Formats: sequence, C-alpha cells, structure tokens
Amino acid sequence: MKKPSWIVALSIVSLSSVSMAQTTPFRFVAFGDMPYTLPADYTRYERLITAINAAKPKFTVFVGDTKSGSSECSDANFQKSLDYFNTFEQPLTYAIGDNEWTDCHREKAGKYNSLERLAKVRSMYFKDNQSLGQKKMTLERQADVSEYKQMVENSRWVKNGVVFTSLNIVGSNNGFERNLESIAEYFARDKANVDWIKGSFEMATKNNAPAVVFAFQADMDFAQTNAYANSGFLATLAALRDGAIAFKKPVLLIHGDSHNLVIDNPLFTADGKTRLENVTRLMVMGADQVQAVEITVNPSSVGVFGFTPLIVRENINQVK
Repeated sequence: MKKPSWIVALSIVSLSSVSMAQTTPFRFVAFGDMPYTLPADYTRYERLITAINAAKPKFTVFVGDTKSGSSECSDANFQKSLDYFNTFEQPLTYAIGDNEWTDCHREKAGKYNSLERLAKVRSMYFKDNQSLGQKKMTLERQADVSEYKQMVENSRWVKNGVVFTSLNIVGSNNGFERNLESIAEYFARDKANVDWIKGSFEMATKNNAPAVVFAFQADMDFAQTNAYANSGFLATLAALRDGAIAFKKPVLLIHGDSHNLVIDNPLFTADGKTRLENVTRLMVMGADQVQAVEITVNPSSVGVFGFTPLIVRENINQVK
C-alpha cells in the first residue's frame, strides 16, 4: 500500500532532524585546579565564571582540584566550591581531584581521613543524576546502572552523538599505596573506572558515535615511560589505549593536575613504538593561571575537536 504523501514528508523531516542533530557543531568549556591562592583568587575565579557564562557553552567540565593541596579539606570549603559551581548558568560536570580527598591527610589540609572526605564529597556534589549549574543536565551514573553503587561521581552523557564520560582518576598515584585502607579503596575504584571506560567505548561503537571524551583529574604517565609495578594508572591507561585502538575514531582526554596548557597525542601502542593519532589530550591550565579552554565539537569533521583558550585579560599574570 502506498503511503500518503504527508507521511512520507513527515518521515523525511524526522530523519533529517536526527541527521542534523548528530552533525551540528557545539561548544563546551573545560577548566580545573582553582581557586588556589586564597583569598586573592576568589576575584579572579569569579571573573572567569562571568566570562564562561558570557560564552554560553552547552555545558562546562571541571576536571578536579577545587582548592590547593595545602588548604583545608573542610565542609565549609567544599560548600564554597559547590556554591561557585551553581553560579554557572549552563550545566557543569565535576570530576573529583586529589586535593579534595586523597591528599586531605596532610597537616596543612587538616589531617582528615581521606576516605571520609571522599564520602563527604560524594554526598555533597553527587546527590542525584543531575549535573551542577543553574541549568541541569541529566547524567547516566555508574552507581545507578552497575554493581558499583559507591561510584556516584562517574557519569556519562551524550551530546550530538558524542559520548562524554567523567571518571574519578586522581593525582598522587591515583590514591594507591599510602596505607592498607587506601589500597583497598584503590582496587575497587580502579576496577570501576576501567569498566566505565570500556562501557563508554562499547556505547560509542554501538551507536556509531563520531567521538568519545573522557574527563578526569590526573596527569598520568601516558607514554608509560615510568611504568612501574606499583603505578596506580596502568589498568586505566591500558583500557584507554585498547579502547581507542578498537574505536579508531577521535578520542579526547581532558585533565588538569599539572596546571599547564597542553594539547598533544599522548598515547602509544603497548610496545611504545606507535603514537595513537586518534587520541588527543587536553591538559587545562590552572593554579596561577586562572583561565579555561573552549572546545568546539564538529561531529562531521575528521578531527571533531578544536581548541581556543578562553582568556580573561585581567587574570593574566604580569611579569615584573
């Protein structure tokens, strides 16, 4: 039976809309490791937030360290950073940094129990499956769809076909080795992170996604030039490497930790001989550099991602 012309027309419009949604470019912002120098950096941080709001990105990704490692890991400081996050007009996602929990045992940080601080961060920032920011974005959380019920911070979302993934991978060797309690926590979280990485690649492959993005805090030894047995990053790096090789399309890794702007291709094959050209790393500036990076995502382009530093002129450090 021949379909009425209006049904055929409607079908064409619907298919066209889906196609356009999958290929329409969009922008998001990434930053992290701030504010560090207090109270002076509060003003600089507020300027940056104002600039990001003015840019109107689809969402913003914060890749950990809401404070320096020498400032106190208090509930009050956690609440202050949460309040700042909720001044963002668009959705904001947050990947936990080491300064919020792993390093809280330090004397200057208040000599807290690190795992108790991790539990506190989870309860304050990840109450449900909604992003932070004034406009909310619904996230798929690992805690809600897997056996890893504690991993409320690991999330996933899709924008114009691109799969975005947030992970709890932190500096200070990913929290490995400090004591027996930390070692036990590390192995459970590391297993969860690896499963979440594999799941994102599986989703991207199944849905023919144009690209995958992973956001986390740690500046890992991507080339594994110091691949020692007690590294806290070996399983993570292997999962990212193997997943990227099988996926073949663009993969973007966004992190902070070392506070310098770096854009490169950091991953190699297991034998270390071949660089993975489809994997791009964006390390955002931070600490003394209270700035951000705007990422343009064009799903129909070969490289998918483009990068523009989002610079607040008044925040630039003056060399004397």
